[in-house]
Amino acid sequence: MDVTAEELPAVEASSHAVVREAKAAGVWVFGGGIDESVPPVTVAGDGTVADTAATGLDGGFTVLEVPDRAAALDWAAKFAVGCHCPQELRVFGFDPES
Repeated sequence: MDVTAEELPAVEASSHAVVREAKAAGVWVFGGGIDESVPPVTVAGDGTVADTAATGLDGGFTVLEVPDRAAALDWAAKFAVGCHCPQELRVFGFDPES
């Protein structure tokens, strides 16, 4: 998204208006953005962790609510081993309007 700092408040206001509209219509499930301030890691199929973003991942995603990054890494390793495929761990950004 190419938005200047000056434009950001208007973009936020209009996007939050659409969120409120979707909620009122009963179609909202959840939403948010990836917290780009937290670097991604990849957990390989054997459970090892690499400080890189994964490439070519497919098959879906899992959203978990855990107390901290260590717990998230533990669960990502469990899913990687269980699914026999790499998992990319990301922090879900909270939007107070959603």
